Amino acid sequence: MKPDRLYLDHAATTPVLAAAREAMADALARWANPSSPHAEGRAARAALEDARARIGAALGWNGEILFTSGASEAIALALHGFDAVASAVEHDAVLAAVGDEARVAVDVNGIAQLHMIAKGRRYAIQQVNNETGVIQPLDRLAIPIREGGGLLVADCSQSAGKLPLPDADIIILSAHKLGGPPGLGVLLLRDLGLLRPTGGQEKGYRRGTENLPAVIGLAAALEAGFDWLGKAGRLRARLDEAVTIAGGEVVAPAAPRLATIGSYRMPGISASSQLIAFDLAGIAVSAGSACSSGTLKASHVLTAMGWDAKAAGEVVRVSFGPQTAEADTDRFIAAWSAIRQRAQAA
Repeated sequence: MKPDRLYLDHAATTPVLAAAREAMADALARWANPSSPHAEGRAARAALEDARARIGAALGWNGEILFTSGASEAIALALHGFDAVASAVEHDAVLAAVGDEARVAVDVNGIAQLHMIAKGRRYAIQQVNNETGVIQPLDRLAIPIREGGGLLVADCSQSAGKLPLPDADIIILSAHKLGGPPGLGVLLLRDLGLLRPTGGQEKGYRRGTENLPAVIGLAAALEAGFDWLGKAGRLRARLDEAVTIAGGEVVAPAAPRLATIGSYRMPGISASSQLIAFDLAGIAVSAGSACSSGTLKASHVLTAMGWDAKAAGEVVRVSFGPQTAEADTDRFIAAWSAIRQRAQAA
């Protein structure tokens, strides 16, 4: 990235940590197929299983761990073809896997509202929303789901390592949200019987050669930890206050939110116009999910929370990483104010 650019889109993807890059470089220098029976393959298999154990230890997870090509594939394995329902604010990949009608409503803060639980159904509810940062009370929501005979599937792509893992039956992770490399997803499972075996690698549940360098990189990234979250919380609080004072609106200010994500409305100015202006100012932010920000439709997350299409179309997301500093938030605030003032003067 150019030195004059400011990257505030870590929820879309965050740069690979130095520890992960170094671990991957070492793995690439001695890599072989973990499924091969020769000595090199056996060494690769041992390295894969060691990294699997390290990931479990870093996350405090004692169940099964399977690797996929990304969170979208992990979501498909966990939900597609099963009787599943998702909260109305889930990632597009989750909504695509469960179908158009299977939705759990949310309140104005984006919190899932569970009423009648269908026995045997899978309830996909993310731990942290990728657009708003709102934290779902999954340990509380798991109680009626289990009592009703259902299963909880938690997308923890934004929250793994930053929050304790929820009491879920299936958990989904994405390496490139956590300082690891792109192209790697993870399924954490209470029981392998929750998936349908398809043959191939990963204990017969997923076909394709395991991406050993990426797995080792994720292990290193998780072991590096997230001791910068306290700083991120202070920066996000500073941003919330400054945007409010400048005439903006904070999305879900009353809800518990992850420290690294904030969404802000600039009244009267479309998100697409804001993105262009911020980019020209050397600042990278996004409007909603990176997977859908190229579309013109209003955010399904905000509309599910009761926002009208116009207001929802005036919101941008800011997200922090380990290197984000107070000067960076000051620069964003100055740019935000300048963009609004120019629009009002036009």
